[in-house]
Amino acid sequence: MPESEYILFCDESDSSGKYFSNFYGGVMVGASQYQRVTDFLNSEKQRLGFYGEVKWGKVSELYRDRYIALIKAFFREIAGGHLRVRIMFTQNALAAKGLTREQIDSTYFRLYYQFAKHAFGLRHRPVQEGPTRLRLYFDEFPETREAVAQFRGFILGLQADPLVRRTGLTIKPEDITEFRSHDHVLAQCLDLVLGSMSFRLNDKHLEKPAGARKRGKKTIAKEAVYKAIYAEIRAIRPRFNIGISTGTEKISDRWTAPYRHWLFVPTEREYRGEFTKPRRKGGPTQPT
Repeated sequence: MPESEYILFCDESDSSGKYFSNFYGGVMVGASQYQRVTDFLNSEKQRLGFYGEVKWGKVSELYRDRYIALIKAFFREIAGGHLRVRIMFTQNALAAKGLTREQIDSTYFRLYYQFAKHAFGLRHRPVQEGPTRLRLYFDEFPETREAVAQFRGFILGLQADPLVRRTGLTIKPEDITEFRSHDHVLAQCLDLVLGSMSFRLNDKHLEKPAGARKRGKKTIAKEAVYKAIYAEIRAIRPRFNIGISTGTEKISDRWTAPYRHWLFVPTEREYRGEFTKPRRKGGPTQPT
């Protein structure tokens, strides 16, 4: 049965990384599945001994295996077709040029708008699925009320896009709201995936404490959780590469694919070689 309503949780992370920046993520669920998936993931959290909010910043050696178990539960729902996840980011070596001061100052919301508009392929939802309501939840914005109000107006305007409108998707003003991730397990699981991608793409898995010869235990634990996430993605998409946009066999995949990455590349850009990763001896340049 086609869904009559979808719920989309959105979050962002690391606006400025060593090699990659402006990480945005979203997880979409049909309203008919929302409560079941939420109850299942909350029960998994409780079974694993998580009694507060789970998030990438809390990953530690002690809780490493518990985080991996929760991630496996999350990806079971993705692989089962009940959730769809999208991650977007920019590459520092491909920098936008010719931007005005106003455009630079509004980068946060401009990129967020592009993510909301394009990452889930709203324009490519099958028309025959009929009218559908879209509810968008954004993690609390670190911006002024005026900027947030303007952004909400842009999101509301998505339904005016002729290609979105023809699919039957509708967005109501009350369906664009902020939330606290502490209250939503889906957003917490998304935070783990989003954080892990910035961690690996920016080579944080190689970092060592000042003066130390070895990496810290928390860094090693985070790498293990990242590898578990990567393995789950590869089980869905065997040829997946985290540092580039995920390919599609047909345009409808932008809507239907369970998991995709989008490397956002500005139309007007300049190449900055100093922000590329150094080639490691005997190893690939692309992250795995």
